[in-house]
Amino acid sequence: MRPAPGQRRGSRRGWTGWDEYAPFYDWENAQTFGRRDVGFWRRLAARESGPVLELGCGTGRLLAPLARDLRSVFGIDRSASMLAQARAKLTRCRGRGRPVLIRGDITALPFVASAFGTVIAPYGMLQSLIDEADLGRAITETARVLRPGGLAGIDLVPDLPAWSEYRRRVRLRGRLAGGARVTLIETVHQDRRRGMTLFDEEFVVRRGKAEERRSFSLAFRTVQIPALLNRLAQAGLAAEALLGDYRGGPLRANSIAWLVLARKE
Repeated sequence: MRPAPGQRRGSRRGWTGWDEYAPFYDWENAQTFGRRDVGFWRRLAARESGPVLELGCGTGRLLAPLARDLRSVFGIDRSASMLAQARAKLTRCRGRGRPVLIRGDITALPFVASAFGTVIAPYGMLQSLIDEADLGRAITETARVLRPGGLAGIDLVPDLPAWSEYRRRVRLRGRLAGGARVTLIETVHQDRRRGMTLFDEEFVVRRGKAEERRSFSLAFRTVQIPALLNRLAQAGLAAEALLGDYRGGPLRANSIAWLVLARKE
């Protein structure tokens, strides 16, 4: 991926690495996080009115089940490779609607004001915005495209700061669709000063005697609830619920997720 205007070559931004990750995302996700949040987002979207927008829709992991219930679903992502995976998946989707996929920047959404009834940012998506100003712009844009009374749903991963550091550990082994064998070798580094967790990923793909190695890095930032609530309030989004799991349980220090639902005033 070529650097965006004004970006130094080699500098780390929140979108770095996601094009390279696309062929492996569904495979890894199925073995780690899986579908544990799908029912939560389906229930939330079904009880709201108006079109739904998913920020950072990636390979369409959530868009496909949402489209089974809803007629008007949109997904936006910066990664062309992720969206290519989503398009292939959604051709097999059977439901009430066909999601609209858009390549774009969530800090400058290409939609008119008040276009959506619900905007969701699942599974730590906003934590990939490692610049505080980018996070602020994404929240401001979310508020802009929400209708009055519309709902924003944000899912944060709370345990990033507690992630153990290690170097070149074999994390996962298995087979990709098509039969190729794959091994994930991972290095994790904590940048405590900046509140960032850095993942250096190496996927080793073997097809018969041929071997291919793909390496890239992903960065995620810890976002604390008080700071997020302040950002939401500044954008005109009032917190409606703070949840600690996908069944609607209360938010606690040891919660498996930090879920924030905020209504446009």
